[in-house]
Amino acid sequence: MTPPTDFNDRMLSLGLARVSEAAAHASARLIGHGDEKAADQAAVNAMRDQLNMLDIKGVVVIGEGERDEAPMLYIGEEVGSGTGPAVDIALDPLEGTTLTAKDMPNALTVIAMAPRGTLLHAPDVYMEKLAIGPGYAKDVVSLDMTPTERVLALAKAQGVKPGDITCCILERPRHEDLIREVRETGAAIRLITDGDVAGVIHCAEAEITGIDMYMGSGGAPEGVLAASALKCMGGQMWGKLLFRNDDERGRAAKAGITDLDKIYARDELVRSDVIFAATGVTNGSIVKGVKREPNFIETETILMRSKTGSVRRMIYRNPIK
Repeated sequence: MTPPTDFNDRMLSLGLARVSEAAAHASARLIGHGDEKAADQAAVNAMRDQLNMLDIKGVVVIGEGERDEAPMLYIGEEVGSGTGPAVDIALDPLEGTTLTAKDMPNALTVIAMAPRGTLLHAPDVYMEKLAIGPGYAKDVVSLDMTPTERVLALAKAQGVKPGDITCCILERPRHEDLIREVRETGAAIRLITDGDVAGVIHCAEAEITGIDMYMGSGGAPEGVLAASALKCMGGQMWGKLLFRNDDERGRAAKAGITDLDKIYARDELVRSDVIFAATGVTNGSIVKGVKREPNFIETETILMRSKTGSVRRMIYRNPIK
C-alpha cells in the first residue's frame, strides 16, 4: 500500500519520545521492589495518557494482549486525540518487567509508530529471529542456514575467524542446543536474561557493543519492535512465526496471517517509514537508566527515524513535583 502523505515523522518523533519517557518515569518508582505487575501497569498507564495527548488516529497493533486483558494497552485499542494522521502503534510499555523488579540492567520502555497498515500485526506467539548489523551483502546469512553456517558465513563476510564472532542469545532452556552448536564453531556468546529488543539493537552498533549477530526465538511482538529499530539504524533481520498449538495458529488467523511458514524480512515486518523511541529504566548497554537527584529525575532516550536514518540520544532532566 502507498503510505499516507500526512505521516509527518519529524513532528511526531518528539511526541513519541515523551511517551516513552513518561512510561520510564512511572515504572522507575518500582525498580527493585519485586513487583513485576505493578511496574508494568505503571508504565502502561503513563504511556496511554501520553499517547492520548498526541494528535493522531492511532491503533495499537503490537500491544499487551487481547481486548479482554484491559486495562493493559491491548491490541486494537485506539489511542490519540482522534485528529491527525492514521498510524499503527507498536509498544512494550516495559520491556524487562523482571529486570525492573530485580533492579537488573537493560529494562526499557519501547514504542514505534508508522503509517496505518504498515506494521505486521504479529500475534502473541514465538518468533525465530536472526539479525545482523549494516554493511553486509544482502542475505549473507539466513534463517534457512544452520547456526554453524550462519557463524561461518558472517566470519567469511568480515574476513575474520569464527572465534572472532560474538552472538547474542536469550538464555532459555529451549536454546540449549543452539548455544551448544554456536560454541562448537568457536564463536563467543553473550547470553541475556531478558530484553531481546535490546539484543537485536546491539547488532546495529557492533563496534560499540561487540555483538555481531542475534539469533534465537522470542516473542513475535518484540520482533516487530526490534525490526523497527533496525530499520532506523541499518541492518538485516528475519523472523518466522512459531506455533505450538491450534490456539496459537488461530491467533495468527485472527491477525490476518495465512502463510504460517513465511519467513519475514525486515521490510516485511515494517513496510514503511517508522519512528522508534526507547527510554532506559535501569542502566543498560543502550541507554542509561532513570537517575534520581534531589528535586530532579533524569532519563536518557534514544529516538530514531528510518526516513533520515537519524539516531538522537536525549537527556531529559525534569523537576520532581
